[in-house]
Amino acid sequence: MDIPTNFTIGSTESIRGSKQKTNAELSSEDFLKIMAASISNPPISSGEGGGSSDSGSGDYISQIVQFNMVDQLTALTETVTTNMLMMQQQQGLDMLGKEVKVLDETTFVTGTVEKVRYTEGYATLQINGKEYALNDVVEVGVEANEPKN
Repeated sequence: MDIPTNFTIGSTESIRGSKQKTNAELSSEDFLKIMAASISNPPISSGEGGGSSDSGSGDYISQIVQFNMVDQLTALTETVTTNMLMMQQQQGLDMLGKEVKVLDETTFVTGTVEKVRYTEGYATLQINGKEYALNDVVEVGVEANEPKN
């Protein structure tokens, strides 16, 4: 099963469609087109001797390597972020029906997780009718209907 990289529970990415590329973004394909055009149309040398220097080809290779590294790091960051969101969503589901203690500004609130809601892929927990972020949880107990020892 192939899971898209933008798949998260409650995510609106699939509803909105694909993200539009802005003018400030440069894809690998755009970069390669620019590089190919600059190689095929070298600048005219105005210096004496009339020869063009070939030192620029090393610069192109260096730029390709750097651009590829940035591209790969971006893809890795997106993958790690997606994995983190999916793990966080599973943690929220695992708390459903359990007794938890959350920090509500300066006081602690204890109650049963009644509902898990996903907004933009992030899990929030409903406890005693109020929503809390998952990172507000400081303690998780047994399920509410299980006997406590």
